[in-house]
Amino acid sequence: MDRDGAGDRWHEERTTFQRVYDLLVGTDEFLDASEFAERADCSPGGARSALEQLVEMGVAERRDGRPAGYRRNEAYFRWKRVEALAREHSPSELRQRLDDLAASEESFRERYGVPTPEAVTTADLQIDDHDAAHERLDDLREWRTVRRDVEIVRRAIERAETTAGDGVRP
Repeated sequence: MDRDGAGDRWHEERTTFQRVYDLLVGTDEFLDASEFAERADCSPGGARSALEQLVEMGVAERRDGRPAGYRRNEAYFRWKRVEALAREHSPSELRQRLDDLAASEESFRERYGVPTPEAVTTADLQIDDHDAAHERLDDLREWRTVRRDVEIVRRAIERAETTAGDGVRP
């Protein structure tokens, strides 16, 4: 593998497991151990071993087949985000964030006249301008992100209230 200075440091300062983890975090499609090995600059056996450990930990998802495929476990990373938000913010701060997200979602609903971004059709966009079309698609991506964040913040509020009741939070 041809590496620059940053790539050399990444390879030298991180173990095979850490490099595979680093790559897995950004992987939302199934890749086999050989693909991880190539990107992590390690052996396929080393990548497979790290990936299997990550599956056991719940960090990775495995799809059986020949070859087996691996990707990040979205549920794990959502849970991790919920836990971090609940730990770092009070329930009232999280409720304010939820209110802001709800206002943003309502703005999208009004703008597009539909309840969800999935309900927007190509005909609804009616745009001849290429840049305007990209802007609308970016809007829809942002709306999906807002909807995902609403669910995460709701769960973080529940978690923060639970841990505050247990005396875990100050």
